[in-house]
Amino acid sequence: MKTFMNWLSTSFAPKMNKITMNPWVSALSSAMQKIIPFILTGSLIFLYNVIRSYIHVLPDLGQIANYTFGMLGLLIAFMMANQVMEKLGRTNYPVMAGLTAISVFIMFIKPVVNNNGIMTVNFERFGPTGIIVGIIAGLFVSVIFNLIGKFNWLSESSLPDFVIGWINSIIPIFISIGLAVLLSFEFNLDIFGLIIKIFSPIQNFGQTLPGFILLIFIMTFFYTLGISTWLWSAIQTPIFMAGIAANIAAAQHGLQPTNIVTNETVFTAALITMGGVGATLGLNFLMLFSESKDLRTISRLTIVPSIFNINEPIMFSTPVVMNPILMLPMWINGITGPVVIWVVMRAHLLNIPDKMIQVGQIPAPFSSVMITQDLHAIIVYFVLLAIYLVTWYPFFKVYEKQKLKEEQEEFEELSNTVEA
Repeated sequence: MKTFMNWLSTSFAPKMNKITMNPWVSALSSAMQKIIPFILTGSLIFLYNVIRSYIHVLPDLGQIANYTFGMLGLLIAFMMANQVMEKLGRTNYPVMAGLTAISVFIMFIKPVVNNNGIMTVNFERFGPTGIIVGIIAGLFVSVIFNLIGKFNWLSESSLPDFVIGWINSIIPIFISIGLAVLLSFEFNLDIFGLIIKIFSPIQNFGQTLPGFILLIFIMTFFYTLGISTWLWSAIQTPIFMAGIAANIAAAQHGLQPTNIVTNETVFTAALITMGGVGATLGLNFLMLFSESKDLRTISRLTIVPSIFNINEPIMFSTPVVMNPILMLPMWINGITGPVVIWVVMRAHLLNIPDKMIQVGQIPAPFSSVMITQDLHAIIVYFVLLAIYLVTWYPFFKVYEKQKLKEEQEEFEELSNTVEA
């Protein structure tokens, strides 16, 4: 174990952190974070609709959700190109590349224009199912803008700077739009359909139990190395969004939702992420009653954030990050949590979420009942809490013993210093 931990800390973690700092990777993560306000706006409307289902006189605000949550594919196309240019230091291109990506995205979703100039396109292609297409459109444009940017045309010219700027923008815009026109209209390709078809195996695998476990475990594993969970948003978000969008559509047609793997199941319900990624609330509870003064103090300072499913304070202050004793139970929780939720939802013991509410800082089990609309969530919450406590306990006691020894040694050293 010691050799393994040494390899993680000295070799694996630094290499992974280097990958996360790569401008193309960090841009993808940053772009996902930038569209969160639109996701949350849509979430508020879905939450509002829950209230409206009981108070019928309230106005219908559905169009707000349609033009926030329902436009995620278009939004991510802009942000993807924009963030890549920023991360690469192409300071003249962020806005131009983003706007170009919007045009490319619209061509990729295959609109049909009739003889009267009326454009028709499936509105759903703008939304969560189009996130992957938006990412591809943004990357497509970014590659072209980055390549053209390296040439720095007319840098030695006596032309005014704004003219040079126009020329350096026109060239990548022309190439990006020209290639998109060639693919979409000359070759008559449905780029949206092709991309969705290519990525459908990933989407489908993500909605299986092994895929569910893998998504949660990888996120948890790397978090224990101090690597932000946002790194995986580019992989998770398309799966989560497509899943909840399908569940919403099923519920609207009177059908049962079937996609368990959604942001609502993982984060909003706060069952798998009870206290935060890795289910650290159980550890926080144990620390409250610890014999170690240090651990008790830390737990009192971090318990409120933990209740609201914010666990960065306890992760980095206990610490759990790069702590071999406490990393292992988090890894175990990253497996047992999704397994239990999968079993109870597949067995119809707990409703599968069919509303998009992505506010992960609502304390469970309130959030669990709210998102599943099922009082059984309270039972599931306490069952999982018990499982997490049992998982944390033996590892916590080992770490507590180690901390008590350290505190005793510090006390003896201080006493000897005072006596001297």
